[in-house]
Amino acid sequence: MSRAPDARWRESRVGEQQYASVDAYIASFPHDVQTVLEGLRCAVMSAVPDAVESVSYHMPTFTFEGRHLLFVAAWKTHVALYAVPGFEGELEAEVAPYRSAKDTVKFPLRKAVPYELVAAIAARIAEQRVGG
Repeated sequence: MSRAPDARWRESRVGEQQYASVDAYIASFPHDVQTVLEGLRCAVMSAVPDAVESVSYHMPTFTFEGRHLLFVAAWKTHVALYAVPGFEGELEAEVAPYRSAKDTVKFPLRKAVPYELVAAIAARIAEQRVGG
């Protein structure tokens, strides 16, 4: 269970703070959220070892073959993946409970994050980049 962040932490998420690296972004969060962010990072990188990480739009960004793969952000009550397209079949059925908008997938911090699903999402997007 994640503890509630203080007001200063919440304000830093919505401000225009730019981070020098993904490590700096992760370090700006409470320890329990850092652990979740590292888990997301590991899931993406294990699924797409050639992905390149950077910071874009004030959040960790993973690119693959020169194109955006995923954006990751942490908020007060959840972490989110952005630019997640719709999928066909079983993968979309697994993703559906976490969709909050057309291209947004949210995982509540009060529950275990399904890192295997995150890896599957990253792998499928990378596969679509190569094939399409």
